[in-house]
Amino acid sequence: MKRSWWFSPGEATWAIFVRLALAGVFIPEGLQKLTHADILGAGRFVKIGIPWPEFFGPFVGVIEMLAGIMFMIGYASRAAAVPIIVIMIVAIISTKIPILLGRNWWIFSLRHLDRYGFLSFTHETRTDWAMLMGAIFMLLSGSGRWSFDARAWRPKFSQRNALADGE
Repeated sequence: MKRSWWFSPGEATWAIFVRLALAGVFIPEGLQKLTHADILGAGRFVKIGIPWPEFFGPFVGVIEMLAGIMFMIGYASRAAAVPIIVIMIVAIISTKIPILLGRNWWIFSLRHLDRYGFLSFTHETRTDWAMLMGAIFMLLSGSGRWSFDARAWRPKFSQRNALADGE
């Protein structure tokens, strides 16, 4: 049976667990960037050195919430993964590279920690890394069997696969 690796929503049977992990992080984090903007949104972005924090704080919060909801229900998870991948790469570059180097780096500020260097970097990056890998998984695999996408696209994919198999 021929199947396209890009459009196979039923193949990633257990993707629901990755989707729920991503939703469980990004929905509350996005909400907190909006409700506690002074410490987790624009205010934090000012301290980090993110340009235009008054814009990017709420923007990132809304994107995280929307992507989290999309992951939760399994709707367009591949599309939702793209901005999350960008957000996670920016988070690692802006907040974790200074920890690795032990000093301010480029336009980004170093926050106070008890230790710096490679081990501190790996410790501080663990959640960012897990979320980045989860988003990359969603980009490559899609929403999986138990998703809105699978329900919406299943009849079309079944017909296409039957035609491709010569049935």
